[in-house]
Amino acid sequence: MMNEGAPLKTGRIYTMDELRGLAVFCMIFYHGFYTVGYLFGNFWGRFFFQFFTPAEPFFAGLFMFISGIACNLSHSNLARGLKLFAIAMGVTLVTALVVPEDIITFGILHFLSVCMILAGLLKPAIDRCRSIWIPVALCVFLYIFTMNIQYGYFGPGGMLKLMLPQGLYSTNWLAPLGFHNEDFMSADYFPMLPWIFVYAAGIFVGKLAKAGKFPKALYKSRVPVFGWMGRHALILYIVHQPVIYGVCLLIQALVSHG
Repeated sequence: MMNEGAPLKTGRIYTMDELRGLAVFCMIFYHGFYTVGYLFGNFWGRFFFQFFTPAEPFFAGLFMFISGIACNLSHSNLARGLKLFAIAMGVTLVTALVVPEDIITFGILHFLSVCMILAGLLKPAIDRCRSIWIPVALCVFLYIFTMNIQYGYFGPGGMLKLMLPQGLYSTNWLAPLGFHNEDFMSADYFPMLPWIFVYAAGIFVGKLAKAGKFPKALYKSRVPVFGWMGRHALILYIVHQPVIYGVCLLIQALVSHG
């Protein structure tokens, strides 16, 4: 339950901006290694991309969690979600036309837009839930339970594995949920299951932010550059890949004419 006796704090929660910015920073470098390694054939780009691949779910999950917290501070998640969905579909169209071998059919923008829409539609039910930590614990359990859905089973694996009907994977219509076959393509892919539970955990923790009851230390700015990146996360996400690709083309041209 929320601590009703805690003093309310107001103002921008700078640590949220800075953590979101850190996640964006990691994402830019990660995608940069992919571009250099796989689109331009550089060995070291492939090496560092593969080296950092195990870390991707952590900084992507951090971004989702912070986004879930932030939805408590939005005036209209439904409107924001619909706008973001339009942008996400624009990304799908552009990648399909420009780099069809790296098309993004359901990436993190698609995921976040659907989560925002659901948060907007379910706001009355979310507001009626007074508990915080019980739903968060349930989200953790459901994340672990559904984390391997795209691999054909419920549970964390090993002895704790419940196989799913193969019919769920016969087509790719359910790919946004996590059910797809080997023909599915998406260079950036974050299905609703299990990631929606990371976002949902952020929603419930965000009730503390809305009430001004986050720890005092979180309202202080420590790394302003990450804070700036966090506040401009969407535009950075949209432009970073074209910029990286353009810089690589320029370097390639300079080297070839050198």
